[in-house]
Amino acid sequence: MARRDRYNPSDMKRLLCTFAAASILISACATDSAIWGEYQTPTAISAPGNPLTLALPPTANIPTSAVPFLPVTVAAQPTPTLIFTPVSLPASPVPDATITADPAHQPILYYAQSGDTLEAVAARFGIDKNEITSPKNLPASGLVDPGILLFIPRRIGGESTPNLRLLPDAEVVFSATSTSFNSTQFILNANGHLSQYREYLGSTGWTTGPQAIERAAWENSISPRLILALLEYESRWVYGSPNSSLHEEYPMGFESKKYKGLFLQTVWAINQVYEGYYGWRAGRLTEITFPDGERMRVNPELNAGTVSLQYFFSRLHNRAEWQQILDPNAVNNFPALYNQMFGDPWARAASAEPLIPPGLAQPKLILPFEPNREWSLTGGPHGAWEHDGPLAAVDFAPSTEHGGCEATRSWVLSAASGLVVRSEKGVVVVDLDGDGIEQTGWNLLYLHIATEDRAAKGTWLNVDDRVGHASCEGGQSTGTHVHFARKYNGEWIPADGPIPMILGGWMVHAGVNPYEGTMTRGGLTVTADPVGQAWSIIFRKPDE
Repeated sequence: MARRDRYNPSDMKRLLCTFAAASILISACATDSAIWGEYQTPTAISAPGNPLTLALPPTANIPTSAVPFLPVTVAAQPTPTLIFTPVSLPASPVPDATITADPAHQPILYYAQSGDTLEAVAARFGIDKNEITSPKNLPASGLVDPGILLFIPRRIGGESTPNLRLLPDAEVVFSATSTSFNSTQFILNANGHLSQYREYLGSTGWTTGPQAIERAAWENSISPRLILALLEYESRWVYGSPNSSLHEEYPMGFESKKYKGLFLQTVWAINQVYEGYYGWRAGRLTEITFPDGERMRVNPELNAGTVSLQYFFSRLHNRAEWQQILDPNAVNNFPALYNQMFGDPWARAASAEPLIPPGLAQPKLILPFEPNREWSLTGGPHGAWEHDGPLAAVDFAPSTEHGGCEATRSWVLSAASGLVVRSEKGVVVVDLDGDGIEQTGWNLLYLHIATEDRAAKGTWLNVDDRVGHASCEGGQSTGTHVHFARKYNGEWIPADGPIPMILGGWMVHAGVNPYEGTMTRGGLTVTADPVGQAWSIIFRKPDE
């Protein structure tokens, strides 16, 4: 049963924002939903690509037919020998001193995964992080190297979600496993409803289905394979036609007028996938809630990719349907469809994981603007692209005379040396390893860069070279600013997380809510403020 939300016109109203400064009053507004980009950050006021050309994989049409409960039936097709590869955790002997005669008191043997922290692992297992032990030395903070054995007190009782890993992390984010996949050609070969679809979008005009999927993948750094598989499972848009009038308007199955049409449905779906993925990474998400209100704890030994699927489908289906969808032994399950569409995901992921390798640290980055110019921290940690995504971005705004979307001659500078791999629609992405592939290594995103003077794709930028001018271009913006975020191997890196964002020695700290927060260096603190008041002003010294 698709979730139904009552439409409230106030959901889409513009919020009036009245800004006061010492000598100037200014008003700026933003909608409370962001379509394909940013949704808040006014300008501070002074006081007196094209995607890469990718190789095309073979594709095959998959016939479907109606099935009770499930929106899609997948007929048996020739598939690789390995159709589904659930991953079980390895077992290892434990020193006798750690085991008691009562199995209920034996510790859980858990091998750290890519992106794990002690805080997140403790939250998932319902314990304090100080109760976790290991034969290895554990870090006081930050990431735990993948593969380290942890002894976890056995505290969680009751039922949890199945302990079967269904999808590797590298098949959720826009990682190296996507470099050889051309989503547009795949859609055209499938020859379903999606290949013929188009919709008018305010930012780009008439946009086709293939263009929408490709754009969503690049902007949100999400696997296009996963978007297509979810779309096919819920509505048959990829290989056939919508399986109901509801799925014609709501192809991902979420019935809400706020998210009507392919583009907004894709935005909603990405937000759900990433709430599961990054919420699990951070230890914030430990249970799922079905549409009827039933709750279930997430098995603490799962990987983020699997939890993203469990969370997504829990938003649309009650427990009985949800269990059938994710059970690899059930008829018409999602893992089987994914394998039939794209082959074995675990084989692809083997060369790309772990996404967060042992000892990963941020390279040295400077503040991305000119020395001795007045800029303000106008947004603390918030969504990397959509406002519901991982809190990986911060905003900086140059001082202007009148605020709003006023043109500025102030320059955004490159925070590190690298190759421009994308330059379009207000976006510049700089690849720090210089291999020309955005899905690998460290990449820096600069959003809202004006077309005029913007660094072109293929340009090599040294530290302090000019990226372009801050503007309102790209996404939605209430004022001139630059939105800055980091990702590694296609995964967004939270600004205040185990690998904190540090710019010119200033460390970013999250606030209680998105867009709130501070930056600190030594005994100095600047506090995020949407109108660039005095406490948000940050200067870069000439020698930094």
